[in-house]
Amino acid sequence: MYKLTNIRILTCNGEEIEVGEVLFNEDVIIDVGKQVSMEDPKIKIIDGSGMTVLPGLIDSHVHLGMDASPDPFASMKDEGPVEIALKAVQQGHEFLKAGITSVRNLGTRDNVDISYRDSVEAGQIEGPRVFAAGRPIVMTGGHGHVMAIEADGCDEARKAARTQLKAGADLLKVMATGGVLTKGNEPGATQFTEEEMRCICQEAANVSKTTAAHTIGTEGIKNAIRAGVTTIEHAYLLDEEAVDLMLQKGTFLVPTLLAPRLILDKDGAVPKYMIGKVKKIIDDHKVSFQMAYQNGVPIAAGTDAGTPFNVPGLLVDELQLMVEYGMKPHEALYSATFGAAKAVRMEGEIGSIDIGKAADLIIVNGNPIEDIEQLRHPVYVFSRGRLVHEKTSHINTHHELKV
Repeated sequence: MYKLTNIRILTCNGEEIEVGEVLFNEDVIIDVGKQVSMEDPKIKIIDGSGMTVLPGLIDSHVHLGMDASPDPFASMKDEGPVEIALKAVQQGHEFLKAGITSVRNLGTRDNVDISYRDSVEAGQIEGPRVFAAGRPIVMTGGHGHVMAIEADGCDEARKAARTQLKAGADLLKVMATGGVLTKGNEPGATQFTEEEMRCICQEAANVSKTTAAHTIGTEGIKNAIRAGVTTIEHAYLLDEEAVDLMLQKGTFLVPTLLAPRLILDKDGAVPKYMIGKVKKIIDDHKVSFQMAYQNGVPIAAGTDAGTPFNVPGLLVDELQLMVEYGMKPHEALYSATFGAAKAVRMEGEIGSIDIGKAADLIIVNGNPIEDIEQLRHPVYVFSRGRLVHEKTSHINTHHELKV
């Protein structure tokens, strides 16, 4: 059991305690406030003077097992489940080290992310909490088909959805448009029809599961929103109608602003066809994000980790881009905590510091609201109340508590 004292508390549910205390065990947060009491000779106390505690970060768009190489799909097509699983385990450690205690995984070959999630939950390996989609569902030859389950027409789409749910998927991922990484795909081209996606969304809703849609082109975006997806990923080419639809339906945006920038930064390293695609749409990406943000579309932060040079743990870079494009720092932080928890309908368990919630916590120097860069180097990371990363040694065990 741990007690944090003399620490700034960012609950990420709208409350900030300038100097307070947090008590938690290897499961949940027991108490939080300006002062908490607990008599236990085995309690470990962390003096948080000059530091801030906040909920563990949530990366709402990752690909466990994708290697962030210049052409990840080319690498993945020749790999089996064992190789992909080994990469996922290593990536999980990197996420935790960066203070990312939960990830929403939106596509991994052979449903390896589902097996990885189960192993983490069983305590067999150490890693972040995973919301796993397993194989994405795509049209024949659609974006990401190297790791996907292909389906055409409503009957096949429904069958694919049921297949993934049977495999244990927490949510379903669909490809509404072409993409940058898939050779021969035009990013803005529509792929699944609105009807096909509606069939998939209905199957997810039948068992209270969520859905996510990869989208770049405007018509594909609107097809996905009308079909009822929970989150729109990327959304390079929004228009006013799409934004209005998202507001009407409460659809979340996960912009992944960082991913295309990393590709452009490596001109000459990634395949030329990727560079050409990104150059056509990257300016629109910024405009679309700003349009969504300024109109109040709910936003969850995600990096698209696993895409070229997009290694685990770059969520702070994504948040910095959000701030650069107009978000207030506390809003960016919300998008990676409580806002992201809402996108997976887990706000009752993670995403904020509240009594009874999971003890997923990170402690950083200074105040990340004033300097978001502080999030880059967590001093302590707790996942489910267990210390999984420690930068420096501040822990002292007290035999008698005086509070």
